[in-house]
Amino acid sequence: MKKAALHNLGCKVNAYETEAMQEMLEKAGYEIVPFQEGADIYIINTCTVTNIADRKSRQMLHRARRMNPNAVVVAAGCYVQAQEDKQEVDPCIDIVIGNNKKQDLITILKEYECTHQGESCREEQFQREEMDGSLAQKEADAHEGPCREMIDINHTKEYEALHLSKTGEHTRAYIKVQDGCNQFCSYCIIPYARGRVRSRRKEDVVEEVKRLADNGYQEVVLTGIHLSSYGIDFEEEHENLLSLIEAVHEVEGIKRIRLGSLEPRIITEEFTAAIASLPKMCPHFHLSLQSGCDETLKRMNRRYTSDEYYEKCQLLRKYFDQPALTTDVITGFPGETEEEFEKSRAFVEKVGFYETHIFKYSKRHGTKAAVMENQVPEQVKAARSDVLLALNETQRRRYEESFLGKEVEVLVEEEAVLDGKRVQVGHTKEYMKIALDSEENLQNCIVKVEIENDLQIIH
Repeated sequence: MKKAALHNLGCKVNAYETEAMQEMLEKAGYEIVPFQEGADIYIINTCTVTNIADRKSRQMLHRARRMNPNAVVVAAGCYVQAQEDKQEVDPCIDIVIGNNKKQDLITILKEYECTHQGESCREEQFQREEMDGSLAQKEADAHEGPCREMIDINHTKEYEALHLSKTGEHTRAYIKVQDGCNQFCSYCIIPYARGRVRSRRKEDVVEEVKRLADNGYQEVVLTGIHLSSYGIDFEEEHENLLSLIEAVHEVEGIKRIRLGSLEPRIITEEFTAAIASLPKMCPHFHLSLQSGCDETLKRMNRRYTSDEYYEKCQLLRKYFDQPALTTDVITGFPGETEEEFEKSRAFVEKVGFYETHIFKYSKRHGTKAAVMENQVPEQVKAARSDVLLALNETQRRRYEESFLGKEVEVLVEEEAVLDGKRVQVGHTKEYMKIALDSEENLQNCIVKVEIENDLQIIH
């Protein structure tokens, strides 16, 4: 039995795809082992959202090759998809699998084995394929470098069929429902790595949610590359993110529904009122901001103003009691002056987010921002990042302290040791991480807890 090890880099969509590939390998008879020495096959699902992500992808690929020089090293996902037009592939890689080809992982592995390992396997392949020269071509390709399995991701309308019946987490399941992006923000490489918007059929999503519920999962998180665009590619069908949420809400056994990152424009009165009427909906919303300065937002091609964004936050607070609002902010975008940064900082303070994820602008080759004038020095980006990190800490603590003395529901996920004491740990609907002082194993139970002090809240 061959041993396979997988490593994921990047977003929750990538994490879903990695777990789906692992399940495919298990069903095909591979033994899944930790990402360390001893595996026969190493699969790295790569990321390219920043320069740091590129570097981590390369590092993990080289680490796999060092751990077993004779192993098959597979580079999958966004980093290699974004490198598609480059002729040279890193020599540590044996197989390159682009986006929308991960569903073919098992076939790709078997074909690679056949074209690289002996006559008996080659004879089996001849029996399965027509004698049209395709195998001979594959054998010739094998001597010319890594096996490439790529498509033109920018011209496909196919949603990649991947499925899960279990995940690495035991209580919460992330479910990919959408791929691709049509927005083309000026700093972002992802539309080129993921292609245009492609949505998963509602019936397929619901069936997967039912399987996960049957396996004991009580919370699902709907994720996508641009989740707010779900359904826009179903031309004559009246499907959208709201209709998908409502369908998932009907699945028995699911107690919580959480959403991945949203674009502000989806937060309308109709949408917010509708999801607020669903008891399973978690009051936790990640609204991408990127900057609180209108001039910067315009250069970013974000298609909303800070005033419009603020209105969306107020709408959520109108319909939900103390919703957890989280966001992303980029510091040092090309042309960002001290005045523009101060506008952005002041806006973040005005909104009062629970958490703000701060990123220093990363130049991505092939995007409009990469060639913009007035690129900001790294030390300036870092200094501005530090300012927002300090503000984030203040706002996070203020939000959490607003729950002191209040009763919350916690979905318990695991046991842990905190300050030498064994505790139960889980998350509230707002996604605050809570420690419960209990000797009883409460895993996968939803319990009501009064937050007595801030020591119960884990960071």
